Amino acid sequence: MSTDGTGRTDRPGGPGGPASGAGTVRARPSLASRIAARTGGGVLRIVLVLVGLFWLMPTVGLLLSSLRSPTDINTSGWWRVFTAPAQLTTENYARLLQNETITGSLLSTVTITVPATVLVVVIGSLAGYAFAWMEFPGRDWWFLAVVGLLVVPVQVALVPVSKLFGTIGIFETTTGVVLFHVAFGLPFAIFLLRNFFAEIPRELLEAARLDGAGEIRLFTRVVLPLGGPAIASLGIFQFLWVWNDMLVALIFADSKSPPITVALQQQVRQFGNNIDVLAPGAFVSMLVPLAVFFAFQRQFVAGVMAGAVK
Repeated sequence: MSTDGTGRTDRPGGPGGPASGAGTVRARPSLASRIAARTGGGVLRIVLVLVGLFWLMPTVGLLLSSLRSPTDINTSGWWRVFTAPAQLTTENYARLLQNETITGSLLSTVTITVPATVLVVVIGSLAGYAFAWMEFPGRDWWFLAVVGLLVVPVQVALVPVSKLFGTIGIFETTTGVVLFHVAFGLPFAIFLLRNFFAEIPRELLEAARLDGAGEIRLFTRVVLPLGGPAIASLGIFQFLWVWNDMLVALIFADSKSPPITVALQQQVRQFGNNIDVLAPGAFVSMLVPLAVFFAFQRQFVAGVMAGAVK
């Protein structure tokens, strides 16, 4: 230790001493911290890619099976196409599109799914706005009743609703299937949109009211544009649920023009898996939901992120 002319003392580790921290012993990082540091880079990406490939394996197998002949399907697995690509053919799809039952079922599925989705989104948006920003007697109790309906399973209502639809003459009709899906889709829609609309700043609504906007103009010009991501997310969920439904369609739909899920089930032969029909039919039925999801993917992600932040 030395002192210069200014009275400043140089200590070990100071300007005139050893390097700072040379005499200290650093603690060895724990095993958990080292694993976390390593998984934050390329290792984590590799693991996620492997998980994604494993998750997509059934879909890839379905696609490759739909492109193989019935003989090849019965003699070997779908992975055989990687060593014998000549097995790939589009004959199954050609026969499928010539099947009037399958093509008609696709049209029936559209006529059920589109109205059920539109009605749930429209009615759910109106009810969600009313529960969030309108004052009326018993509002909170009515909302609790809607939340309580979320826990009612679909299976409980199959028998009583079937009797009701049979009494009023809409059993085994497209109208009956649509009404059933709308009734069971509305509780979740109202719950989701009410909570999202309630997060809109009150100042925006009050400013619009001061400018003379009524409830309808306020709903269409302020609430709907701000709630677009949540509405898009709801529309995607409802569309996928109705399109892929089989239980409700099997009971309430017209047996002469069933949806695609029921039509594929009816195509199963008495002896055999009939994979040459089921594989291309199942993959065709997947294309429309995938197209809808990717078309509204940006709004869906925005809605999910907005809900997470809020």
